[in-house]
Amino acid sequence: MSRPALLALAVCVLATAAAVVSFARGAWVGIVWVLLAGLTSNMAWYQVRRARRGSTIAARSAAPVEACRERTACDACGVCEMKTR
Repeated sequence: MSRPALLALAVCVLATAAAVVSFARGAWVGIVWVLLAGLTSNMAWYQVRRARRGSTIAARSAAPVEACRERTACDACGVCEMKTR
């Protein structure tokens, strides 16, 4: 996992723990911690997906397919934008 994803995940875990403690003490401020946990979990998930997508594109561009070497529009690699139409 990337560093921003790990940091967001750590904040999510801490916010969840803070929400549990707040609600256990009877404080309704815990709803703020729940909202923060939701936001940071979405941020972590986004960063993980972004890192996976980046590694997939890098792998595709490192090994071009044969059609790309022939300078034809194949859309097989998803990297080149050569359109002959």
